[in-house]
Amino acid sequence: MIARRPLLVAGLLAIWVVAWIPLHGLHTLSLSPADLTPLHLWLNDVNDAAGANRNSSPVFLYFFNEIRAAVDGFVVFVQDLIAQPSFGRPVPVLGWLGVVALAGYVSWVVATWRVALLAVAGLLFLGFQGLWTESMDTLALTVSAVLLALLFGIPLGIWAGLSDRVNKLVTPVLDFMQTMPTFVYLAPLTLLFLIGPASATIATLIYAMPPAIRLTAHAIRSVPRSAVEATESLGATRWQILTGVQLPLSKSTIVLGINQTIMAALSMVTIAALIDAPGLGKTVIKALQTLDVGTAFNAGLAIVVMAVVLDRVTTAASEPGRRSRFRKPLLAVFGLVAAVGVYLSHTYFWAAEFPDQNSIGPALSKGADEVTLWAQTELSGATEWIKDVVTYALLNPLQALLVESPWWLVGAVAVGLALLIGTVRAAITTAVCVAALIGTGLWQDSMTTLAMTIVATLLVMVLSVVVGVWMGRNRLADRIIRPVLDAGQTMPSFVYLVPFLALFSATRFTAIVAAIVFAAPVAIKLVADGIRGIPAATVEAATAAGSSTWQLITKVQLPMARQSLALAANQGLIYVLAMVVVGGLVGAGALGYDVVAGFSQGQLYGKGLAAGAAIVLLGIMLDRIARAPSPSKGEHR
Repeated sequence: MIARRPLLVAGLLAIWVVAWIPLHGLHTLSLSPADLTPLHLWLNDVNDAAGANRNSSPVFLYFFNEIRAAVDGFVVFVQDLIAQPSFGRPVPVLGWLGVVALAGYVSWVVATWRVALLAVAGLLFLGFQGLWTESMDTLALTVSAVLLALLFGIPLGIWAGLSDRVNKLVTPVLDFMQTMPTFVYLAPLTLLFLIGPASATIATLIYAMPPAIRLTAHAIRSVPRSAVEATESLGATRWQILTGVQLPLSKSTIVLGINQTIMAALSMVTIAALIDAPGLGKTVIKALQTLDVGTAFNAGLAIVVMAVVLDRVTTAASEPGRRSRFRKPLLAVFGLVAAVGVYLSHTYFWAAEFPDQNSIGPALSKGADEVTLWAQTELSGATEWIKDVVTYALLNPLQALLVESPWWLVGAVAVGLALLIGTVRAAITTAVCVAALIGTGLWQDSMTTLAMTIVATLLVMVLSVVVGVWMGRNRLADRIIRPVLDAGQTMPSFVYLVPFLALFSATRFTAIVAAIVFAAPVAIKLVADGIRGIPAATVEAATAAGSSTWQLITKVQLPMARQSLALAANQGLIYVLAMVVVGGLVGAGALGYDVVAGFSQGQLYGKGLAAGAAIVLLGIMLDRIARAPSPSKGEHR
């Protein structure tokens, strides 16, 4: 069956194309941008009812409003610690000098002096960009969300690590949370908590919590059983085993989970600017909406710098390092210096408000605008050729096939593919998702988004196979390319839009290219690790039999790395879908635009909420189809 599967898939797709010729344009469930379905109107009514009863309903008065007030109060407290003094804001406890001094000292305590220098230099650079206030707002929201996420995530991760039952209950929930694109969290939370910092923080902590839970549970489960049994034999209680053995031995992995939580939170905080979260994300969104590449570049660079600093500090904290005998006295001295910096920043205005004279921000923005103009002038021939090839050779035909085919034909093909590639359960899940997509009233927008997602994923897989095989077979290539991929994974998704907006202007293709670059790092590393994991004896046997390099790759290494390729395709799909939707800000349209429009136009709130549901359904459907099963015993590859 597995050997014939590609032929059966190809045959199903051929039947679809042939059937499209006489049937295209029939039963397409078209909906004009201004039209609203009964579901959209009902969701608008729900939103209006929530607004009308927010201050009278016991559910809001004693639950949702209390949560919003508590989260708002916590965010305001953190902001007051580090925010710039301005109208309506008190002098912060930590002005810019105090933030820089304390960040440098803490970085040295948990990591090394080199990382501390990086933290200090990175924070100073944010100020020199003229974006200190926006950066501190972003940092305050990130810190607030991370602290709340860890407050719930680490205990839940410990519980899941100690209990098989809890682990089985939590795993599918975490899978679902990580499958959902970031946009989807925003609309329902604004319904319950209104727009503003509270909704942004809650959305961020929900999005950022899964890595902390997963890695904490994994760390607890990975503690050697012998160490636990030795402690039990000495009469230790469960609490003593946990605090004295399991948590200390799990420290590095738990800190890595904190690192992943911080990076996810920073990414989400920038996107949460769509629901009025303050900070750098709001600057980027306004610049993208007005096609102001220079301003978007300056703010995007600040986000990248902050991401790099946070990533390096927390990554270094999880790695054991060599400690100099001069470390403790030096830390004592610089602890005193940091305390003086904190005192000065709270006492003197010059140390509280970062001086914005001679900011390099305008120069960076101007330089980015000049580079953009040069690229659009000098590289227009090449960029237009690339855009036209992908658009006319891949995107337009696939979009026509999906959008103009009868809905029942697309549904039948999707279910058939799920059955051929996956399992009966995957086919049932796909059928349910197709029916629910029809119910959202956004079938055509869903098919347009699906077309962009498929094209981008195909290109991601081509890139990941080429580069991943090269890295898997060449250690030098791996050492050179892997740091670039690691750096790419630290960048929040918004940042990817800026350079491609400069090159390709606001089009569907811009979103596709940004999605490819956003999804490629994880897919490439999965393929490279799969190729490298093939036993050396197998490769040597094939080489000894006279296989050429091409034969070795296509007949041995790629087939044996099939599971890594399937996982790369799965992860590539999820990452691409998330980024294609974000691309609604730069001309991608479809579901991404529907979601954004729902935030900005009250009458389209219901449609935006339905679009968020459609994105989730697409993600679930694609995730299930892309999860090809492992060959069972007795079957041949």
